[in-house]
Amino acid sequence: MALGDLMTSRFSQLSLAVSNHVMDGNGSNGDYLEDAASADMASQRRDFDTASTSSYANAVASTATVPTTMAYLPQTIVLCELRHAAFEASTPTGPSDSGLVSKWRPKDRMKTGCVALVLCLNISVDPPDVIKISPCARMECWIDPFSMAPQKALETIGKNLRDQYERWQPKARCKVELDPTVDEVKKLCNTCRRYAKSERVLFHYNGHGVPKPTANGEIWLFNKSYTQYIPLPISDLDSWLRTPSIYVFDCSAAGMIVNAFIELLDSGTSSYPGSARDCILLAACEAHETLPQSAEFPADVFTSCLTTPIKMALRWFCTRSLLHESLDCSLIDKIPGRQNDRKTLLGELNWIFTAVTDTIAWNVLPHELFRRLFRQDLLVASLFRNFLLAERIMRSANCSPVSYPMLPPTHQHHMWDAWDMAAEICLSQLPALVEDPNAEFQPSPFFTEQLTAFEVWLDHGSEHKKPPEQLPIVLQVLLSQCHRFRALVLLGRFLDMGPWAVDLALSVGIFPYVLKLLQTTTPELRQILVFIWTKILALDKSCQVDLVKDGGHVYFIRFLNSVEAYPEQRAMAAFVLAVIVDGHRRGQEACIEAGLIHVCLKHLHSSMQNDVQTEPLFLQWLCLCLGKLWEDFTEAQIIGLQADAPAICAPLLSEPQPEVRASAVFALATLLDIGFDSFRDGVGGDEECDDDEKTRAEIIVIIKSLLNIVSDGSPLVRAEVAVALARFAFGHKQHLKSIAAAYWKPQSNSLLSSLPSLANINGTGSGNIVSSQIGPLIRVGNDNSSVVRDGRVSTSSPLATAGVMHGSPLSDDSSQLSDSGILNDGISNGVIRHSRSKPLDNAMYSQCVPAMCTLAKDPSPRIATLGRRVLSIIGIEQVTKTVKSAGSSSARPGEPTTSSTTPSFAGLARSSSWFDMNGGHLPLTFRTPPVSPPRQNFLTGMRRVCSLEFRPHLMNSPDSGLADPLLGSSSGVSERSLLPQSTIYNFSCGHFSKPLLTASDDSEELLAIREERERFALERIAKCQHSSVSKLNNNSQIASWDTRFETGTRTALLQPFSPIVIAADESERIRVWNYEEATLLNGFDNHDFPEKGISKLCLLNELDESLLLVASGDGNIRIWKDYTVRGKQKLVTAFSSIQGHKPGVRSLSTVVDWQQQSGYLYASGEISSVMIWDLDKEQLINSIPSSSDCSVSALASSQVHAGQFAAGFVDGSVRLYDVRAPDM
Repeated sequence: MALGDLMTSRFSQLSLAVSNHVMDGNGSNGDYLEDAASADMASQRRDFDTASTSSYANAVASTATVPTTMAYLPQTIVLCELRHAAFEASTPTGPSDSGLVSKWRPKDRMKTGCVALVLCLNISVDPPDVIKISPCARMECWIDPFSMAPQKALETIGKNLRDQYERWQPKARCKVELDPTVDEVKKLCNTCRRYAKSERVLFHYNGHGVPKPTANGEIWLFNKSYTQYIPLPISDLDSWLRTPSIYVFDCSAAGMIVNAFIELLDSGTSSYPGSARDCILLAACEAHETLPQSAEFPADVFTSCLTTPIKMALRWFCTRSLLHESLDCSLIDKIPGRQNDRKTLLGELNWIFTAVTDTIAWNVLPHELFRRLFRQDLLVASLFRNFLLAERIMRSANCSPVSYPMLPPTHQHHMWDAWDMAAEICLSQLPALVEDPNAEFQPSPFFTEQLTAFEVWLDHGSEHKKPPEQLPIVLQVLLSQCHRFRALVLLGRFLDMGPWAVDLALSVGIFPYVLKLLQTTTPELRQILVFIWTKILALDKSCQVDLVKDGGHVYFIRFLNSVEAYPEQRAMAAFVLAVIVDGHRRGQEACIEAGLIHVCLKHLHSSMQNDVQTEPLFLQWLCLCLGKLWEDFTEAQIIGLQADAPAICAPLLSEPQPEVRASAVFALATLLDIGFDSFRDGVGGDEECDDDEKTRAEIIVIIKSLLNIVSDGSPLVRAEVAVALARFAFGHKQHLKSIAAAYWKPQSNSLLSSLPSLANINGTGSGNIVSSQIGPLIRVGNDNSSVVRDGRVSTSSPLATAGVMHGSPLSDDSSQLSDSGILNDGISNGVIRHSRSKPLDNAMYSQCVPAMCTLAKDPSPRIATLGRRVLSIIGIEQVTKTVKSAGSSSARPGEPTTSSTTPSFAGLARSSSWFDMNGGHLPLTFRTPPVSPPRQNFLTGMRRVCSLEFRPHLMNSPDSGLADPLLGSSSGVSERSLLPQSTIYNFSCGHFSKPLLTASDDSEELLAIREERERFALERIAKCQHSSVSKLNNNSQIASWDTRFETGTRTALLQPFSPIVIAADESERIRVWNYEEATLLNGFDNHDFPEKGISKLCLLNELDESLLLVASGDGNIRIWKDYTVRGKQKLVTAFSSIQGHKPGVRSLSTVVDWQQQSGYLYASGEISSVMIWDLDKEQLINSIPSSSDCSVSALASSQVHAGQFAAGFVDGSVRLYDVRAPDM
C-alpha cells in the first residue's frame, strides 16, 4: 500500500507487482496545508490506493516474468512463498502480548497531586555567606522585591510562583510557605502527602535568603523570630514527603543536597522503602557553584527556566541575537496568543519548544529513562523539558544544573539551533504583531522542514543506521491538522520498515495520539490510520484492550464495510479486528454488538457472487476474523450458524490460494464447538444440549466440506483440517468410538482374510478421500484369558503396568476394568459424561474415521502427527515403529518382532479400505502389547481401545496405578487444552510484520541469480550445438561414484548448472554427490516408512533456487530445499498425488512428470485417470480420464508447450493430451 504522493516516485522504481486497481498517479510535491486543493488531496489518496500490493504478488514472483532471449527457458517458479519457508519446523508467531513489545507502555501512569512551595527569601536581609556584586540579579518570579514593601513583595512572589506551577498542572493543589520555620515545613509536607495519597508530591525550595546548604545536605529555614537560621536535614524531608516525590532546589551549592540525598538512598537509611526508585531531584547548580548574579538574569534564573521557559528562552536569546539592537525586550511580555493555542504566536512557540526539547531528550537519554521522565507524569515531563533549557542558559553563566537521575549534557545539541531559528523568525514578526493586533502571523517553517528531514532519512535509513531523530517531532505534528496527513504518511512508511520501527515509535509515545485520531471523521486519514494500526497490532496484541475501551473497533468495522476502500486495505481492517477479538471476550462481545459477523459474511457472500477474482488477502482475513470472533464463544457461533455461515464459507475451500482455503477451514472449525461451553464452565453433564435441527444441518455441511479437502495439495490446509477434525472428534468421540467399534470388534485368534469395506459409503465429498482397495486383513491374536478373569483385570498382568493402560484388547462387553466399579463407554477420565451434541447420522461418522486415517498417514510428518492425535481422541493409538533396516527387529520389549528383507507394515484390523495395507506407512495399534509370546510373522494391527481414557501426563507417569485416573475428575478445560491448535492465524499475522511498501531486499539478488543461470544455460546450449560428433569416443566416462546403496540405485538426476548428481535407492535413501570434487555433499531419508522406493526425481525452479521433487512409488510427493547442504535439507511441501486406485489392484506404481512452464505436476499409475496438480496453487485442478482399461506406465510432459503431455500405457499404447483443449 502506498502512502500518498510522497511515495509515488518510490513505487515507480519497484519491480513489485501492484494490484489491478491501476490509476493515473501524479507525483507532486504536495501542499499539506489544510486548505490544499481537493484535487491534490484526491491525487494523494489515489496514489495511496494505487500502489497497494497484493499479498500474493511478491517480488519473487515478479522477477519470474522477466523476458529472456530463449522462449523455452522456464519462467514460472513455484513453492517459494512464506508458507513454504519452514512449515514442518515452525510457524511464524502472531502478534505478541508480552516481552520486548510491552516495554513501550508506561508501567504506571502517574500525576503530581500536590505542590509544596517553600520560599526562604528574607527580603532586604542578605545571608552572611553571600557577597553580591553591583548591579546584581534581583528579579524573583519576574518581580523586583525592592519595588514594594518586603512583606507584600514576598506574598506577590509566592502568588506568582503558585500561578506559574498551576499553569503546568492546573489540577494540582498548591500550598505556599513564605519564610517558614521547620515545624511549618513539616506540617506542609505531611499535609501534602496526606492529600496526594499515592500520587507524586513536588517540593520546591527557594533558598536565596538563607545560607548555602551544609556539607551534610541540610537546608536552612528560620526560627519564629527570624533571629536564627535553623538547619533541616534532608533525611527529615524525605521521611515527611516519602515517595513518589520530586524536589526542586533553587539555591547556591544545591548540588550538596543532591549528593546527600544520593548517599541517603545508597546507604539504605531512607525512611521509605523504594525511595530510590521514585525520587527525582532538580538542583540549580553543582555543590561548589554559586548562582549567577549578572543583572541580565533574574535572581531565580533556574526557577524561571522551569516555570516560564518561553519568556526566559526568548529574553536570553534576544540578548545574543542580531535582533537585540532593533528589538525592545519588553515586547516579549506582549507576545500575542495563549500557550495552549497552536494557531497563535505564543502557542506555536510553545509547541516548537516542546518538540525541540522532546527530541533532544529522546536522542540523548536511554529510552527507559526517557519514558520515565518524559512520558509518565505530565508535570515531571514539563519540568525536565524546561530543565534542558536551564542547563543551556545557566551553563552560559558557568553554572551547571544537576539532576537525579543524572542526565547527559544537552546544552550543545544541534536541535537548539533549530529552536534559535524559530525564535528569531518569531521575534522578527513581533513588533508588527504588537502594533496591529489583527495582523496574521506567518507560521514557522520548523515542522515542514523537520518532516522533510524525516523523509530524507526514510529514503536512506535502515534498521542498522542511527534512528531518525525527528520521531518525537512527527508525534507533535500529529496535533496539527495542516501537517497531519503528511506526518501520518511518513509515519506509516517508517512503521513499515519492521517491528523495530514500530517499537521505536511506540516508545516515543505515538500510541495515545493514533488512538485519539480514531475519533476523527476525516475521510482522507482513514486508509493511512488503518495501515498504521495494522503495523502496531502486528507487533503488540495488548493494544486490543485500549481499542475496545475507546470504541476504536467501530472505526475499523465501518472501514471494512466501506465501498470506496480497496480490498487490500480492507484486509488490513479485518486483520485489526481479528486481533481485537483474539482471545478477548470483551472485544468479541463489542464486535458482535457492532454487527461484525454480518459485515464479514456479507463481503464473503458477495465475493462468491462476483465473477471478478476478489483480493485473496481480503478473503483470508475475513475468514480469520470470523474464526477468531467465533472461537470459544458460543453466542457468536450460534449467530454464525443462524446466518448460514457454513454455506457461505464452504465455497472458499476451492479457492486457488492455500492461505484462503486454510483460513476458511479455520473459520468452519471454530463453529464445531457448539454446545461445549458448559464443558468448559464445569457444568454437570446430565443435561443434553438442545441443538435444533438447523444447527445439526449446519454442522453436517461443515463436516462434508472438510472431508472434501482432506487430500488437499497444501500441508497448510490439511493441518487445519486435522485440527478441525480433532475438535469434532472431541465433541463426538463417543459416537465416533461406537462407529469404530463396529469395525474393530475382536474376533477369534484366527487370521481373517476378508472383512466388509466402507469404501462404498458415498456421502458427499467422500469419494476422493479414501482408496477403494479391499486387501487382505491381518489381525494379531492374543490370549485374553491370561488378562481377563471374570471381567476384571488381573493386577499381575501387563495391563496393570503403568504407562500401557491406555487401551486393552478386551471385548466390548468386558467393560468392567477394575475393582473400582463398573465403567461404561461414557466414562472419560473417571467422570461420567454424556455427549454435548445430539449425534449426527452414522453415515457421517463412518466417513469421518477414514478421513482421520488418511491424515494419520499423510506424507507430511507434521500433519501425520496431527492425524495420529486425532485418532488417539477416538481411541486409536500408535505403538510400533516400522523397522527400517533389513533384518532388524523392533526394539521395544514385549511387542511383536518382525524380521524380513523388506519393511513390514501394520494394517487396519477391520477394514483395509480405511487404511491401505500396502500403501499405509503408519503402523498403528492399541496401547497394550499382547501378553502371548510374539510370533515372527504376525503384523501389528490397529484396534479399538477401551473407553477408559487416560490423560497424557498420567499415561506416562511411572507411579500412576490403575485406580488413579478413575479418581481424578478433570474438567473439559484441561481436556480441550490438549487438542491440537490451529496455526494459520499466527502464520498469517507474519505477513503484516514484513514491509508491505517496498520490494524485498533479496528480489534483486534473485533476479541476478536468474540472469546468471539463463546466460549459463544459453552458453551451454550454444556449446552443445557446435560440438563435433567425431569427438565422441567409446570411453567417455568422466566420473564414477559408489553410492553404497545396498538395494541398488533406483533413480538418478543430474543438475543442469552445477556438477551435482542425485541418486536414490529402493529404501528411499537420497544421496547428493559433487562429481568434479568427488565428494558426498549430503545424504538423507525421504521419509521414515519407505516401501516401494522412489519412482522419480525432478528439479523444480532450475533457473532459481532449485527444489528437489521426490516421487515415491505410492504416489506421495515430497519436495525438498537446501538438499545439497549436509543436514540442512528442509521439507517444503508434501502431498499424495494419487487418489482412488482401481478395485482389485493391490499395489501402486506411480508415474509422475513435472512441467516447469505451466507449474503442473502430472501423476498417474494404476488408476483410471491422470491427475494434474498446480503446484503454485497446491491444488488438484483436473483429473483427466485415461479412457483405457490399462494402467498408465509412463508420463512425459512438454517443456516447451505448457499443458501438453504424453501418457504411455501398459498395453503399449501412447496417447497425447493437451489440457488447454476445450473437452479436457
